Amino acid sequence: MTKKPVLGRGLSALIPSSRPADADRIGAHVQMVELDRLEANQKQPRKNFDEKGLAELAQSISETGILQPILATRHGDRFRILAGERRFRAAALAGLQRVPVLVREGLEDRDEILVMLIENIQRRDLTPLEEAEAFRQLRDQFGMTQEGVAEKVGKDRATVANTLRLLKLPQEIRTALEEGLLSAGHARALLALPSAADQEKVAREAIKEGLSVRLTEARVAALTKDSPAARKKRERMADPDTRDAERRLERALSTKVEIRRRKKGGEVRITFFSEDQLIGLFERFVKEEG
Repeated sequence: MTKKPVLGRGLSALIPSSRPADADRIGAHVQMVELDRLEANQKQPRKNFDEKGLAELAQSISETGILQPILATRHGDRFRILAGERRFRAAALAGLQRVPVLVREGLEDRDEILVMLIENIQRRDLTPLEEAEAFRQLRDQFGMTQEGVAEKVGKDRATVANTLRLLKLPQEIRTALEEGLLSAGHARALLALPSAADQEKVAREAIKEGLSVRLTEARVAALTKDSPAARKKRERMADPDTRDAERRLERALSTKVEIRRRKKGGEVRITFFSEDQLIGLFERFVKEEG
């Protein structure tokens, strides 16, 4: 089976080419353009530009120049940016007067938006939420299915579906994701929780305690297993004495306890949700060595 190519930045972002691959497209050519003739596109999916990152890019541009042209379309005697606004801003910080621009000619407004969204996604210039918004815009504005979006941007359908799900998270978590306090992996783990309140609770714990994605997934799994529906099902299967023993142990230990019986024997599972809680449980069960 031939693997579908994913059009990322790759080496083309690091090694300049005498003829960019985009130049093979109809109506595309590279030219040097004065910075004051370039303008940002208000409909572009990228909204946030990290100042520290821009300063670092500006320093790199000062030393090596812009290795990948900015993509733009002509509007009269000016040029509207389709992809590369970050490079444009960094070039201004570096004091450049002109920059290389790959000009796409003859685009209608609808085509312009489509090209802008796809280019930004393929160049991997977006945060997870910006990418999710771009996927949603492709789906809603252009009537694409998830399969159609995946085909356009060179990703598999599951990736598109999971990214779109990030938009269902509460605003508090989306803000933390945008600010880098949580990763996309954390956010995807939180989506397994049944309510926004649970999602926000675990998100705050993950940020406060510096939980890794794996530990966040474990915490989510524990809460999901202890959801009202799961507990009700387990209680239907357990005998009254076992249920009573679980409740008494939970009150004594101030944490979740589950007794699992087998034909012979079984196990008692005690859940802890922080390092301090583990230490407290340890001290309950182990006497200090005299």
